[in-house]
Amino acid sequence: MALLSGGLDSMVAAALAVEAGQTLVALTIDYNQRHRVELQAAARIAERLGAVKHIVLPLDLTLFGGSALTADIDVPKGGVAPGIPVTYVPARNTIFLSLALGLAEATGARAIYIGVNALDYSGYPDCRPAFVAAFQDLANLATKAGVEGDRFTIHTPLLHMTKADIAREAHRLGLDAGMSWSCYDPAGDMHCGRCDSCRLRAKGFVEAGLPDPTRYAVPAI
Repeated sequence: MALLSGGLDSMVAAALAVEAGQTLVALTIDYNQRHRVELQAAARIAERLGAVKHIVLPLDLTLFGGSALTADIDVPKGGVAPGIPVTYVPARNTIFLSLALGLAEATGARAIYIGVNALDYSGYPDCRPAFVAAFQDLANLATKAGVEGDRFTIHTPLLHMTKADIAREAHRLGLDAGMSWSCYDPAGDMHCGRCDSCRLRAKGFVEAGLPDPTRYAVPAI
């Protein structure tokens, strides 16, 4: 199974699960995020990849707030800066992987794919290898399946890839990167071109030497 946000990274991770012979159950979390258009992208991608089930689970994290994606806080547009940005959603990957773990145990899946990346990213602490390893240990301590020896594996095939590597992998897999959505602050039906996510996405296609199918309201780089 795979966590599928609708972004480029999650699309490639889910496609790699399919390539590896996994039966794809896709889980998308509708957390009332600012960039809700990514939910439509997730639906398109799930259908394209032949998911046997695509669950869109509502979880309103605006009730928690604490992030530019879930509260009335401006999304930074000045370029990728040092430190953890305000687009970090508190404990998001921990929450999402916990939900994925519950679904995996209920459905018999033991491989969980997530498109986290620790190179070209915004510095989020829950995208680091140490977090992934710790969560996998937790998964096998906290579940009936795990303690009975039917262990879970958290697959992070993009963890050590650059955005250029990910763009190339999408191309190799025959994916239409234009189906995915990365922007944190959409300008109508276009990517804003100025948020960290847009800048990292555009940089990846340039460095990969591949055409960028993304429609930006302003040039991203």
